[in-house]
Amino acid sequence: MTEKPQGAEPGDDSAAEEAVIKAAEEAAAAGAEGSASGADEVAAAKREAAERTADLQRLQAEYQNYRKRVERDRLTVREIAVSNILESLIPVLDDIGRARDHGEVTGGFKSVAESLETVVAKLGLQQFGKEGEPFDPTMHEALMHSYSSEVTEDTCVQILQPGYRIGERIIRPAMVAVAEPQPGTQTASGPDADSAKGGEKKDQADGGSDN
Repeated sequence: MTEKPQGAEPGDDSAAEEAVIKAAEEAAAAGAEGSASGADEVAAAKREAAERTADLQRLQAEYQNYRKRVERDRLTVREIAVSNILESLIPVLDDIGRARDHGEVTGGFKSVAESLETVVAKLGLQQFGKEGEPFDPTMHEALMHSYSSEVTEDTCVQILQPGYRIGERIIRPAMVAVAEPQPGTQTASGPDADSAKGGEKKDQADGGSDN
């Protein structure tokens, strides 16, 4: 037997309907609050996941930078060590070069000398300095100076001692004798030559008018 709400008259169902509607509204409100709370929890979980992902990406980037820095430092230390060894061998290479100039690099000594030169070349040591190349103060050191009518710019006319470098770094500049163009010599394309040609043309024109 269904109980009717207190205060309701027999045969009057309006109070019962109101109670049912109120109960439904309360249930709906409770459901809405639960849904809002669940949405907040999902949003909070997403924010936390995004923060953890950002932290992981930052740590990964820092680790990659650390690896690159360690590799760069390792290569730098290796280059310095190799450079020091090669630099200490330059006097030996100078002796071999002088012996070769005197025709003393023969027999077994020739094989040893060539092997040494091959090894240092593989390690990056390069010899430079040739007769006839333009003088470059960043690569050459002039020990002798002269003038010559056979050159049009400062030129290395004799290599007194070859230079050495590793990559772009100069270990020792080449010791050279330098010749400069003879003072007073001018090429046909110079401004003075053009002036002279103009004067000759003017003289020719004046001579023609007198005739």
